Amino acid sequence: MTVPAGAVTLREIEEPVLTIDEAAALPASGVLLDVRARERYRGDVEPIDPHAGHIPGAVNLPTTEYMDGERFRDAAALRALFAAAGVQPGTPAAAYCGSGVTAAQAAFAAERAGLRLRLFPGSWSQWSNTPGRPIATGPEAARITGTV
Repeated sequence: MTVPAGAVTLREIEEPVLTIDEAAALPASGVLLDVRARERYRGDVEPIDPHAGHIPGAVNLPTTEYMDGERFRDAAALRALFAAAGVQPGTPAAAYCGSGVTAAQAAFAAERAGLRLRLFPGSWSQWSNTPGRPIATGPEAARITGTV
């Protein structure tokens, strides 16, 4: 399969990234997306970091949901997915993953959908290695079950 050449324009992130404290506070006023696999979000498994679970208040929207195989879904499908997770135009929103890499991919998907998504680049690795941070487990966004 031959893919036609395209043009890409790279630019710096326009919106600031979130600190760990800003990520902790965001669910009270907006949407914090955890884009890791559902089993990692729920806390069923954690292959990399010392603790399993998610940031309390975070909503799970796995990377696989906004991809269609190896490509991003179209803008309309992405808008619907983000809307189902609570991300609407004008809603403060950010994403995190395990280490910040796929959260950047989520920001690109949001941009494709005409939405703004900030990043918490420290992601679960920073959160789960910071003593005293609460940990939520299970499929619900706010069920706190322990601390780091």
